[in-house]
Amino acid sequence: MQLRRWLSQLYRTASPLAAQEKGSDEDTRPTPFGRRPRDAEFVVIGLGRFGTAVATTLVEHGRNVLAIDTDYDRVQALSNELPHVVRLDATNIDALRQVGVETFDTGLVCIGTDFENNLLATVLLRQLGVQQVIAKALTITQREILLKVGADEVILPEHEAGRRLGRKMAVDYLIDYLEVSNDVGVVELLAPPSLWEHTLSELSLRQRYNLTVMAVRRGEDLIVNPSAHFRITEEDILIVLGRIEDAERVQQ
Repeated sequence: MQLRRWLSQLYRTASPLAAQEKGSDEDTRPTPFGRRPRDAEFVVIGLGRFGTAVATTLVEHGRNVLAIDTDYDRVQALSNELPHVVRLDATNIDALRQVGVETFDTGLVCIGTDFENNLLATVLLRQLGVQQVIAKALTITQREILLKVGADEVILPEHEAGRRLGRKMAVDYLIDYLEVSNDVGVVELLAPPSLWEHTLSELSLRQRYNLTVMAVRRGEDLIVNPSAHFRITEEDILIVLGRIEDAERVQQ
């Protein structure tokens, strides 16, 4: 996603030493699956398209991942992409204990076709003491049930993808957005004509729309934290922080 790449670039620009921030006393003692105590650890249960995408993306970003599925052929097919992938029944608490699931920081339950198994796996991760449990749901009702049994967060990929597409189709100048919580997020917005040739001070986006301009993309350049005297031009892309509904009002 272009917006995620720009946010990563923005962070590196604003904090060039961020990549060098490491504790000098980091514990490097070996643990199961090559993990270290201070590393982020993820167990992903269910390797359909969604679960596989989550697991492989985490691995690509250098995270330690244990991937689990009941399908032997699927596990075999992913053995070259995922360093630690096992075939077992995630609804069996003894099987989960055998692979040390209770030592993981975050569990992601991505079983989409069998809600009963999805629900049971979520309950078992919570019972085993996994610190954060994130589950996938297909409906709002499933989401409510998963939250009630202990899931910290529930993702509805199809519902959210539909909302995302609908927003992008309905709002002419909305390019993309990354929702943080409660309809608040980082929004990528093509500057509408009403903003052209005005400075940020003149536009008063914070006062009028409760939006904070984090950066402006102009061609290949990313201008981070532009000053109040920065003048918006045609084809500028604004990266703003605020309520997505407020960002939609900018074009009106």
